[in-house]
Amino acid sequence: MPRLTRRVVVTGFGGLTNLGHTAPATWEGMREGRSGIGPIDHSAFRDEGQAEGAISDQWAVKFAGQVRGWTPRAVEKREHKRFDRAALLGLDAALEAVEHSGWDHNAGDPARHGVIIGSGIGGIRTIEESYHTLLHRGPSRISPFTVPRLMVNATTGNISIRFNLQGPATAHSTACASSGHAIGDAANAIRLGLADVMVAGGAEAAVTPLCVGAFTTMKALSTRNDDPQAASRPFDTGRDGFVLSEGAAMFILESEEHAKARGATIYAEVVGFANSADAHHIAAPEPEGRGAFNAMKWALRDAELDANDIDHINAHGTSTPLGDRAELLAVKKIFGDHAKAGGGGLSVTSTKSMHGHALGASGAVEMIACIHAVREGVLAPTINLDEPDADFDVDIVANEARQTPVKTVMNNTFGFGGHNVSLIVARYES
Repeated sequence: MPRLTRRVVVTGFGGLTNLGHTAPATWEGMREGRSGIGPIDHSAFRDEGQAEGAISDQWAVKFAGQVRGWTPRAVEKREHKRFDRAALLGLDAALEAVEHSGWDHNAGDPARHGVIIGSGIGGIRTIEESYHTLLHRGPSRISPFTVPRLMVNATTGNISIRFNLQGPATAHSTACASSGHAIGDAANAIRLGLADVMVAGGAEAAVTPLCVGAFTTMKALSTRNDDPQAASRPFDTGRDGFVLSEGAAMFILESEEHAKARGATIYAEVVGFANSADAHHIAAPEPEGRGAFNAMKWALRDAELDANDIDHINAHGTSTPLGDRAELLAVKKIFGDHAKAGGGGLSVTSTKSMHGHALGASGAVEMIACIHAVREGVLAPTINLDEPDADFDVDIVANEARQTPVKTVMNNTFGFGGHNVSLIVARYES
């Protein structure tokens, strides 16, 4: 079979976010335009003796998108100490994806089954907690599970062990583009004939003191403490930074032949993927969106589509003044009149307005909305869009979900370091 000709389809997915503990629950929250942002509830953010649920006054940012009321199910409780929170989130999402797909991971050649997962920061909670132990209790009290918990590739390794996946197995850590890279490379492993089934996605659990403090001091986060649910407001003139969140989303990708042979339900097809670098600044986007432009342009080329073939874009849209502007400048350059507000045909949304920014897991979480868009013809809204930036002049799905036929969706994820990823998913047609 010629290289890069195998069709790649999505046969299952799982999600665990502040909007819901499953992919259907997460999608329901997106479709309803519900915010999952609230005050931070974590003992590490409280002063000694302070009441549970309160956060110390030393924190300039007191809210985030936490996964609340969740009990991990992929791993027995007595084994939880062996895993960082990010890996537990990822394992649960992967278990849901496998169950949803109906795929028997014990059937077939395990060397043809692989896994690629993205995480921007990996086991950061383990790192912080272990350093606290080192300082206050000494080196001999550091857990022997520290290293296998903190590794960025821990989620990949544990998923491969859990499901006996012996094929291609890697981990991406390209900041907020991590899970976009993971999904794209997993699709290419199938297209190249290196695997028949891949588990792909992202996991992140970075609502920790160090991360909140560091993102705050670099002035990346919104400080809208008086109204956390309105803090993430992509494309709005009142945006003042992103909202840090956590979560995981995983997908079962298969070759079309493999999926059909086992009678799987096919939810969408991955038809395009590309990535680029800004080569501009370690944290700020290239002002004119040059890298974003290239990623989108090359993804269209990879999918053999024209700009007018794209019906919808799930934007990176983090709610930062510079990032939103650069992305939409690039969208306007590529899509021209097709993207114009008032009937061009292309619509744009940012679901981060609801679930916040899960860093390396964000592209995977947003893929849930992309798949449902092509599957159900429903576009999730950008909430908190009270005063759209007049300079953008694009059709943004504002505040309420929109019902419309959708065939192709582009999913953008961009990260610190100047990493840019564009994925294109399409309604599956045999």
